[in-house]
Amino acid sequence: MLYFLYGPDTYRSRQKLNGIIEQYKKIHQSGLNLKYLDAGNLQFNDFNNTLQQTSMFSEKKLMVLLNAFSAPDFKKEFSENLQRFIDSEDIIIFYEENTPKNNKFFDFLKKKAKSQEFNALEGENLKKWIKKELANYEVPITPEAINLLVNFIGSDLWQLNNEIRKLVNFKQKKTIEVKDVQLLVKPLIESDIFETIDAIAQKNKKRALSLIHHHLEKGDEPLYLLSMINFQFRNLLIIKDLLEQNRPYYTILKTAGLHPFVVRKSYELAQKFSLSELKKIYQKIFEVDLKIKTGKVEPEVALDLFISSI
Repeated sequence: MLYFLYGPDTYRSRQKLNGIIEQYKKIHQSGLNLKYLDAGNLQFNDFNNTLQQTSMFSEKKLMVLLNAFSAPDFKKEFSENLQRFIDSEDIIIFYEENTPKNNKFFDFLKKKAKSQEFNALEGENLKKWIKKELANYEVPITPEAINLLVNFIGSDLWQLNNEIRKLVNFKQKKTIEVKDVQLLVKPLIESDIFETIDAIAQKNKKRALSLIHHHLEKGDEPLYLLSMINFQFRNLLIIKDLLEQNRPYYTILKTAGLHPFVVRKSYELAQKFSLSELKKIYQKIFEVDLKIKTGKVEPEVALDLFISSI
């Protein structure tokens, strides 16, 4: 029997792989016939001999093959013996941590194996996954908190899983809210956004535009970038308002309701702006967001205009 698991979402593909292995272990408990093999460093004859070895237990073998698509000789010889492996009672799992190029071997496996592709979750599918994970812990979450969690972490399910467990332990069955995400979750894109805001504070528009375009070239969504900029300038307004009240740092840290890392970085940056400057910038972010959502300007152009206008 052949399985073919592939795609960039390694969290879900690993779950599927582990599920197959656990099911196998329930039936074949010795564990002696379960093997992980890196096809990139494996001769086909060695693989074939391992598969044909007679076990002291009357068990099926389960062989997990990694990196087979980077081993041309292995692919060729495996393809030549394909039908024999299909007819075998032993289980062979091809596991790839990306989507291989569509070629003859890829088509072979797609057609002959039980195949499943794991693409990165996006949009509503990603939000549904978060809700489902939290439902396993019997912990509710507000829609706004889900949106913020997605904005902070994106589609990295490994990191999302870590953050979800952190939030679950903190809330103890109570509803997860926006303030909880703000307090406990550090945005993955955050450090770079602070760099952008620092460039804005220094009136270095060239540097700010360069950083924004670097994100766009990496594939970050313009609206996501704008939401992060909006979030950080909102934090700066909170910190600046407290500074204007002559609050000491430890009081700001306690009363701001933000992650300590965010407070520290925002505290440094807030002193580079006047309160009126921050209010004007925050208003411009709102105007840019409205123009994008009403279709008056393309998102990428809107970001450039926003940076150029401040």
